[in-house]
Amino acid sequence: MCYQSNRLIYATSLVLLLVGCGLAMAQAGRRPSASSEGGVMVNLVAVRTDRPGAQITSKQLSVYDNGVEQTIRNFTPDPSPARIVLLVDNSLTIRADIEKLERAAREFAYEIFEGDKLLIVGYDEEAEIVSDWTDDAKSIESSLKLFRKKGQPHLFDAASAVIDQALHTAPGQKHVIVVISDGLDRGSKTSFEKILSALQRLDITVYAVQAQDRTRGAIRRDAPKPKQVIDRLVEGTGGAIFSIEEPSLAAKTICDELRKNRYVVSYVPSSAPFGEARSLLVLGDEGITVRAKTAQQPN
Repeated sequence: MCYQSNRLIYATSLVLLLVGCGLAMAQAGRRPSASSEGGVMVNLVAVRTDRPGAQITSKQLSVYDNGVEQTIRNFTPDPSPARIVLLVDNSLTIRADIEKLERAAREFAYEIFEGDKLLIVGYDEEAEIVSDWTDDAKSIESSLKLFRKKGQPHLFDAASAVIDQALHTAPGQKHVIVVISDGLDRGSKTSFEKILSALQRLDITVYAVQAQDRTRGAIRRDAPKPKQVIDRLVEGTGGAIFSIEEPSLAAKTICDELRKNRYVVSYVPSSAPFGEARSLLVLGDEGITVRAKTAQQPN
């Protein structure tokens, strides 16, 4: 079957998922962040700013679950390959032309490490595969001509489809979404809070390559502003924000960070309330910067 047919079939499954399934992973019973012994595993980024390249140990970290300091059981580097989804807003009113969207996506094709894979999804009212999972830079670059600007940005529905359809496989690999957008959502059936909860439950890190806010900060009734969407997605999952005006910096920094500065910390939570979300805070000693998700969602 030709690539175009595969792309359309995959795209159709994404759209059908949006209509019929919502966040089906909440019922699927997957527990990627809990060990068989009841422990919790959390992905994080840790960087030494005082002595670049020097080793970071568990004794230099503190983990707080619901405000209670935890005993760290293991802390190890994670050089495993990454599965990176580029979720690109190609709706009509985004304040970035198609060439700028193409460039922001293209830079990642030439920065990923061996073993990493990219999936590029463009969205407006529908989520559509632009380039299926691959590490072939030339193939990725040629597929970017499929971007077009039309319709309204259903960001939350597109994120829901990506989470459930694209990032529920490949255990033992980092799962990452890079949102190339200003954060505006208009018309999604999926709520922002469900998206953030699902990302935290599955330990998926969100980075943003941020376009200029097309609403110019206007107050939105019953919905977060675009900037708030980007800030909360990134801060809530331990990612980082870059400008769409500097795509090469964004791609290089993100790919380097995923391969060189990612760790996994594990602990057994004490007095954790059953079935409730808990606040999570991971801190480093002076000279060590740490980023991790901000909540541990119930499994």
